[in-house]
Amino acid sequence: MTEPPAADPPRRRRQKWTEDDKGGARASPERLRSAKTRTASSQRWLERQLNDPYVQRAQAAGYRSRAAYKLMELDDRFRFGFADARVIDLGAAPGGWAQVALQRGAKALVGVDLLDIEPLAMAHFMKGDFTDPDVAIKLRAALGAAPDIVLSDMAANTTGHAQTDHLRTSALLEAAAVYALENLAAGGRFCAKAFLGGAEKDVLAMLKGRFEVIRHAKPPASRKESPEIYLVALGFRGR
Repeated sequence: MTEPPAADPPRRRRQKWTEDDKGGARASPERLRSAKTRTASSQRWLERQLNDPYVQRAQAAGYRSRAAYKLMELDDRFRFGFADARVIDLGAAPGGWAQVALQRGAKALVGVDLLDIEPLAMAHFMKGDFTDPDVAIKLRAALGAAPDIVLSDMAANTTGHAQTDHLRTSALLEAAAVYALENLAAGGRFCAKAFLGGAEKDVLAMLKGRFEVIRHAKPPASRKESPEIYLVALGFRGR
């Protein structure tokens, strides 16, 4: 008895490939089929994720978020000196920045967030609010010494009201700057997310004179339409 012929494999839709500005191939933009339970904003977010080359690169490389590339690009430019450094990562979830810091040689890293963070080898994560004095003490104890580097990629959950979102993220930036000033070791470095149009000028004034170098930058991995920039302060003069 002869076997019936095998069914034809399902046809795969062909994708056109173009060259992105980083020189790598990427799929041409695609749209997701709308779902009745999906809002217009979540639909746009999903489509953006689907077509974002940094999301695709992060997934392929095993990074927990596309934001890992922001820190890589900032470090390539400003040379934070992760080798043998002790690092505090504020707002660490989901852990992409911690991955980069450790890959680039950090000898100790402690991260904190209001959200749970999946464990990561060589990192110590804790859940809590770093502005709580008790949590701040625990961070220092877990690290074992004053941090050489304080990182913050924090942004407030968006409300849809631009001015409110800017104010809330600016408050996080200011809190991170205060933490850095109160805890960094002499010669330490600070890098934090800011929003243009927020209170970044006030924070720059706070940092001025306390660090040898203060800059702001927008790494290539930061979406062009995003108002985010990063404040970088190098060479903490001490307290």
